[in-house]
Amino acid sequence: MADTSTQHEDGHKDGHEEGYEDGRTGIKTFPFPVGRSVLGVGMQVGPMGAGRSWHLGEQIERVHRIDYHVVLLFRGGPVRHMIDFDEYEAGDGEILWIRPGQVHRFSSAADYRGTALIMQPGFLPRATVEAAGLYRYDQPPLLRPDPAQLTALRNSVAQLEREYVDTGTLPLSLHTAVLRHTLTAFLLRLAHLAAGAADTAHEQADSTFTRFRDAVEKGFATNHSVSAYADALGYSRRTLVRAVRAATAETPKGFIDKRVVLEAKRLLAHTDMPIGRIGAVVGFPDAANFSKYFTQHTGTTPVTFRAELR
Repeated sequence: MADTSTQHEDGHKDGHEEGYEDGRTGIKTFPFPVGRSVLGVGMQVGPMGAGRSWHLGEQIERVHRIDYHVVLLFRGGPVRHMIDFDEYEAGDGEILWIRPGQVHRFSSAADYRGTALIMQPGFLPRATVEAAGLYRYDQPPLLRPDPAQLTALRNSVAQLEREYVDTGTLPLSLHTAVLRHTLTAFLLRLAHLAAGAADTAHEQADSTFTRFRDAVEKGFATNHSVSAYADALGYSRRTLVRAVRAATAETPKGFIDKRVVLEAKRLLAHTDMPIGRIGAVVGFPDAANFSKYFTQHTGTTPVTFRAELR
């Protein structure tokens, strides 16, 4: 995207806003760079690549936050990009959609090729925002269109780019209106793709979690290791973490611990088995280790828990 910023007498340059820092996290937030937009409209679109001013400059490889939408449609790659502390690898024909408020970090800017689109909140009417799901933070940021979808998206963004730089055939009000309509068409296509990706992700998460849950039910008495479950099920640890969090809002280790503690409570409450024996049943041959574990997760010792029920 061309750098159309202007220099003022006080030395400030529109479009190169310094951003502001969150005192709690130390992470800078950068506003939409109005001064970089052609004619000051609330969006920008253009090619990524070396020698082009398509990002905010010096902070690109540091963690930062933005208050506008960024859509990166890649040609070439792959590149690694961190969004909300998860790493995503995007390659040719894939898309990253970063929403306002999300923390992210670029890898080397030289690796980015394709088209970058940014949009200021408020540029599109509310009905379009809702129809396109612009603030659906539950949807995945990495999108992988099929060949037909990719062709349509590339055609759509190319038309948007042509309208963006065509500043001589329409007055500003009509130019802005045409941009809004053309941008809406692109975003509706993108939203359809994102919704489909989200459905697939939920289905995968559900399947992954179900297999994990069943495995824990069978093995919690002898296996308390997240990595061991992941290996046995053929998943990476990260995949397992995401699936369990999506289904239960807790970690795999937390899920295992809850099942172990539940079984221990059942045995303490409903049997007369010695506490050391109960510990062995749920995977703790050493009675002291079991007592420490149970106390850590319940706030009371096994002896006290049993006594309070009787």
